[in-house]
Parts: sequence; C-alpha cells; structure tokens
Amino acid sequence: MVFQGSSAALSHTGKVRANNQDSGYAGANLFVVADGMGGHAGGDVASSLAIARLAHLDHAYPTPSDAEKALQHAITAAAGDLIDTVKAKPELAGMGTTVCAIIMVDEYAVIAHIGDSRIYLYRDDAFTQITTDHTFVQRLVDSGRITPEEARYHPRRSVLMRVLGDMDADPEVDTFIMPTRPGDRWLLCSDGLSGVVDDAHTGKTLALGLAPGRTADMLLKQALDGGAPDNVTIVIVDVGGAHPVFSGTPTIVGAASTPTGVEVPAARPGRVSWLHPARQAANEPTHYEPAADEFFEELIEEDRRRARRRRIGWLAGLVLVLALIGGALFGAYQWTQTRYFVGADDDTVVIFRGIQQNIGPIRLSTPYEDTGLPLAVLPDFERQVVQGTIAANSLSDAERIVDQLRQNIGGD
Repeated sequence: MVFQGSSAALSHTGKVRANNQDSGYAGANLFVVADGMGGHAGGDVASSLAIARLAHLDHAYPTPSDAEKALQHAITAAAGDLIDTVKAKPELAGMGTTVCAIIMVDEYAVIAHIGDSRIYLYRDDAFTQITTDHTFVQRLVDSGRITPEEARYHPRRSVLMRVLGDMDADPEVDTFIMPTRPGDRWLLCSDGLSGVVDDAHTGKTLALGLAPGRTADMLLKQALDGGAPDNVTIVIVDVGGAHPVFSGTPTIVGAASTPTGVEVPAARPGRVSWLHPARQAANEPTHYEPAADEFFEELIEEDRRRARRRRIGWLAGLVLVLALIGGALFGAYQWTQTRYFVGADDDTVVIFRGIQQNIGPIRLSTPYEDTGLPLAVLPDFERQVVQGTIAANSLSDAERIVDQLRQNIGGD
C-alpha cells in the first residue's frame, strides 16, 4: 500500500561550500539523503547517481523483506554506476556518497545506511539516532577512546570508514527493518545538520509538531545560525498525523534536482581517497592526538581485512552452493540409474537403464540389454508402444514386459 503520511525535503549549500554536493528525495514510499564527496563535481555526480538509481524503488512492496532486498540490490547497483562513470570520466576518480534511505511498507520502516548521513526517530517525546555512523570517530567512541561529545569536535570526525564509492563494487551496507506507527517523525539528514545542531535542539524542534516543511525550515535556520560549514540536506517523514497526506510528484532536492548536478566539468587535480580526510568541516581544529592517528591506521587495516573476509565468505558461499547443486545433480543422476524402461534401438527391443527424458544433449539412459527380439515381428500396436517406450518399476519388471511381448508373438 502507498505510505500514509506527510513529508518534506530541502537542501542548502551552507555558508562555506561553493556548491551543493548533497541530494535528497521524498516520494510516495521512498525517502533518501545522499551526501556526495570527491571535489567540485565528483560529489554532485555521486549523490545524483545514487538518487537516480534508488528513485526506481519508490513504489509499494508485498513485504518489508522484499523492500529490504530491493534497497540492498539498488545500492550495490549504484556502486556499479559510480565505477562505470569513473571509467568513462577518469577525472571523477575518487568520488563517492553516503546513503541513508527509508522505504515505508505498511507498518514498517525498511532502512538502508552507509556513511555518516543519519536517520533519527522522534517518538513519544524521545529523540533517538537509529543509524550508526561509519566514521573513524565513531570507532573511537565504540572503543571507549573518546566520548560522544568529544566526537563532535574531533578533527577527523568526517573521515568515513565506509562509503558508496568508485572502488568497491560490493559495498557493505547496513539494512534492517523497524516497526513504525502513527505519530512517528523520521528525520534523514546529512552531517551538515547533525554536525552543527546537537540532538537536544533537533529533538525540541521536532517536538513542536509543526508541518514537515516548516520543521525542516527551522532546522535549516539553526544549521545556518551555527555557521553551516557544509551542505545541509533534510528529509522529514511523518507517519499519519494531522498534516496533509503526501501526494503528487516526488520532491528531489540538491544536486539531483537539476541536470547540472551530473554534468562533468574539467578534470580535477589529484585523487581523493574514499576515506576522504579532505571532506573535514571547514571550521575544524588543526591538531589531533597521535594515538588516535595510530588507531586510524589500525582501523584502515582492519577494514581491509574485513573486506577480504567478506570476499572469501562470498567465494566460500558460492563454492558451497555449487557443491550442493553438483551433489543434488549427482544424486538425481544416481537415482535415474536405478530405473529401467523398455524401448527400441534400431530394429530390436532393448531394455534401457535410466529414464526416458534427456536434458538437452545429456542422455539420462543407456542400453542395458539387447533382448534380440525383432521389432518387425511385433504387431503394429505393440511395436508403436515399444517405440514410444514402456516404463518399468525395476529390472525384473522390464524383463517381465519383454517376456509378455514374446508370449504375445507366440500366441499369434
């Protein structure tokens, strides 16, 4: 069924950036924020390509699991789009984008996430971050090295450990399904909002209960008042509620909203890594702890090992599937060799081992015994029956059928 609720999307360049590399989408069932990175044009192209690929998912789904699979496949396909684009336009090498997306399916929110764009849920006066950032500083927080508050001001807070980029055709995307209910307010945003406006102020703004468009405007103003050193993209989704139900064409904002968002300009110097330290905010400090830097190198190696393990896991899974298929086919073939039937070979009656069917050029039967009984001596009807083959339950049953054919000749 089509999602019942209201939504709004907006995107702003901010006060420091020269162009908007973010993209956002609010449709009938699909809601997405993509924060591009990779230089003047690369980020524009990357986030636009992600939105273009995901926009095809904006329809109803039979089950949440179907939507989750569709999200996973579409994001993987978007990675392929980025890779193909860089092959055609090498000057875009190093581009990438975050993706956070929700598909509403009945009473469920189907979520996909990679990077540091975030999804929040406001429910029953509680404001909760649903996704976990795939960033260096989040790893520091998870390991107990720094506090969440320290993470907000860490000089490497924008360094991504996972992103949808042009160097990984099989990105590791978090997907999960959550129940939702009338009155829920979902917020999808780029770090241009979450990195400037703290959760307390964002939660208070959502708690006002204003229409999604008005709420998004207020959040944007808070980001601009805080300096807005990065692009700001906001998508708000209300489930049910008193505001008008969403209808009409999807709202697309940011780089994906205009064809200029995917134009390829002149070549850029250098190449930006998918770990992109160049994406750090413009107002960040200029120093960091050496211990954290060492941990950063450890995390890079850990991610490489995890990527290798994933490839090995996929390969092992493929080998296992092929082995199971091969075992099943071998078992099925072995079973066919326990079956018999009576048929004709040239001009005599023959007992065959196997089954009458063939798989393309592969024969599933072989002559077992030439009985020496000429087809020519059989009555017309019985000769036609033998030529069409007669199934037998066992070898002894096949021999009994041949004996019956001989007796019929004798009776004539």
